[in-house]
Amino acid sequence: MPDADHNYLVDVIGFNETERLLLSSIFGLAARRDPSFRQRDPESGEPVDVYLVESDNEAAMKAFQLVHARNAAPAVLVGVSAHGTGLPLLARPMQWARLLQAFEASVLGELQQGERSPGSNVPADNDKTLVLRRTTTSAPRTSPPVSRTQRPGPEARPAPAVRTKQITDSVLVVDDNATVRTFMEAKLAPYGFGVDFAETGEEAVGMTGAKEYTCIFLDVILPGIDGYQVCKLIKSNKQAVKRTAVVMLTGRTSTFDKIRGSLAGCDEYLTKPVDENRLLEVIAKFLPQTVPARL
Repeated sequence: MPDADHNYLVDVIGFNETERLLLSSIFGLAARRDPSFRQRDPESGEPVDVYLVESDNEAAMKAFQLVHARNAAPAVLVGVSAHGTGLPLLARPMQWARLLQAFEASVLGELQQGERSPGSNVPADNDKTLVLRRTTTSAPRTSPPVSRTQRPGPEARPAPAVRTKQITDSVLVVDDNATVRTFMEAKLAPYGFGVDFAETGEEAVGMTGAKEYTCIFLDVILPGIDGYQVCKLIKSNKQAVKRTAVVMLTGRTSTFDKIRGSLAGCDEYLTKPVDENRLLEVIAKFLPQTVPARL
């Protein structure tokens, strides 16, 4: 895995408004990971570590080729064709987990390959990574750092360090299906959330009475009291109404069931099987995002 405690800037080139909104959510969650990835502000003048390019957009590809000639950082393409570049290509629709894995693979590949030979700006088919800017919040490591001194142009200036706010969000997943619990754990744990599990409605009510949760993913069909009753009990606590979001996560898809969930006080209604992009939207909506802060 790539080194932890490092923040990498991603330059996004192309994409329509809808996809950019999705990317905003992805980068909000990516800030929680180690290494973390955040979208570069074009006005900041900060050096690029990774490009994310819409390969189906001719104008975006031309813009990428121009900036890549000056700063040949790694790149990930999204679309149908890599146009013979040999760069990593992701198909649509964008899946947040795959996108972050592609970013991490770029970092990992760079750490393994080291710096390119001088005078070579265009990556070969099997050489998809170059020197990345690395900023750290921890003490210097004993292993040699990745150098930026051989990169040409203004990007060679020292990169500012960043720190990340401490993450204290807790999540409760209430479901008697072990497969669902495992799926939710896999999707939530990598982002620093503390994740607890309950298999019955009674157990869930008891846990929410002993601990405050930022978000609760709640099945409807449960042993004992059902999810609607659990939601009503949780929302009857005035503090929970303000601080705890309840997301129904169920196989019941009828309009009547959704209305029952709304009447019970749930904040969102997701149906199984869970669409990963919808889950991402809900996580980004109800779980506060970690905001990188300048040192």
